[in-house]
Amino acid sequence: MTARLLYVCARPQRDAAAAEWASFRDGLGVGDDDLVHHDLVREPLPADLDRYAAVVVGGSPFNVTDPDKTEEQRRLESDLERLAATAIEGHTNALFTCFGIGVVTRLLGGEVTLLHPEGTGPADISLTEAGRADELFGILSPRFEALTAHKEGTASVPPTATLLAENDACPVQAYRAGVGLWATQFHPEPTAEAFVARMEVYRDAGYFDAEAFDQVSAHVRTVSVEQPTLLLRSFAARAVSA
Repeated sequence: MTARLLYVCARPQRDAAAAEWASFRDGLGVGDDDLVHHDLVREPLPADLDRYAAVVVGGSPFNVTDPDKTEEQRRLESDLERLAATAIEGHTNALFTCFGIGVVTRLLGGEVTLLHPEGTGPADISLTEAGRADELFGILSPRFEALTAHKEGTASVPPTATLLAENDACPVQAYRAGVGLWATQFHPEPTAEAFVARMEVYRDAGYFDAEAFDQVSAHVRTVSVEQPTLLLRSFAARAVSA
């Protein structure tokens, strides 16, 4: 692979950030030098995005609906909005995940709400008709499992986006916006073991009952991540061929 990809990190916890980068690297099927790590928590968005074939945006303990945001979080969200607008306009390809879908939803005038949380673990995802026809999602099974853990969600697909995947607990699991932006509520990148390691970092963050760590971990380990990995491989292949 000659075209480099950019991983944009929105996690303040350095250990979780490094592990997420590694999960995206492995899921995309690229080498260490082919996925550049950018810490958006501590550094503003790079000005030279055109150096990269595509961008992946990881998750975060931040929430778009947080009532009292720090200046750091506000700047980070503003930078993500600029990145999203660049992808929507077709100047880059970008995949926003988990926290990122909330940022894009708000940018597009949609509603981000606390009414559609999902617990920590595997979730059943269904493709819409548009998802089955999408150039990225179309290679996936019509129904598949993916890992989720979030406190907020998109109430309904934004008016200028196309719904690609859904489930009962959180009606907007993925959509496409504009020319080059895809957004997922679920996490496409971690293996079950990587997700359990991430749970250790966020054990007391309110995503699950800390006292039930062993039970939740055992449930996480039942998931197959074959389909989410296919999505990442599809995204990497599109980036290289564009």
